[in-house]
Formats: sequence, structure tokens, C-alpha cells
Amino acid sequence: MTRDSIDVQYPVLDHTESVANIGITKKTVTVANGITIKDAFSNKNNSLFIIIDNTGNAASALTVKAGDAYPNSMLGDLSIELPKGVSAIQLQDLSRFQKADESIDLDFATGFTGTIFAIAKWAGVRPVV
Repeated sequence: MTRDSIDVQYPVLDHTESVANIGITKKTVTVANGITIKDAFSNKNNSLFIIIDNTGNAASALTVKAGDAYPNSMLGDLSIELPKGVSAIQLQDLSRFQKADESIDLDFATGFTGTIFAIAKWAGVRPVV
């Protein structure tokens, strides 16, 4: 299967560095393709949120695929109920799902319709300009 992919979207601080704003780009989910969130772990600070808008008429399901980078991936895939409307998902056992290329794969139940995006807080020191 060739997965569709999305990037983690990070906030941009204003010139005072007191306010951060994220201009959101949503991706329409094609169930047959699934989704890969590229560089999902590059933020290294546990702030990744996956936002899914289930626009269908009923609850659906999301499967977060087990990774291949750490031993606890042996715990396997994890299915999550997606109620109708917007869900914000934060993964707590990140290494369970982390692939060697730092991405995460997601699969959606047959019949799911909706959009997805991922956001995170930027970690690390900004370069001096």
C-alpha cells in the first residue's frame, strides 16, 4: 500500500516570542491509502497531537500501527474509537509506534470520511540570527 503522508505542523512565534500561531493545513483521508505522519518524533518533547475530524454520520475507528524501532512495538497495533466530530489524540507510549524513519502509520476503518492534521510544539533552542 502506498500511504498518503502529512507533515507535523509547528507554531511560528511572533517577534516577541510571546505568542505562537499555527496555520493549519488539513489532509482529506483516503481510507484505502492510510496515512503516514512524517518525522512525527523530531520534536522530541511528547507534544505531538493528531487531530482528526470524522465528518461521517457515525463513530469510526483509527488504528495506530506498531512501529519497528523499539522492542515495545511488540505490544502491537492500537485501535482507537473516533466519535463523530473532532478528536485530538496524544500518544503517550510514542516508541511503541515509532518507525525507524521517525514516522507513524495510521489506518482508518472502512467507510471513514474526514480530515487529519498533526501539530506539535517546537523543541530545542532556536538559532541566533
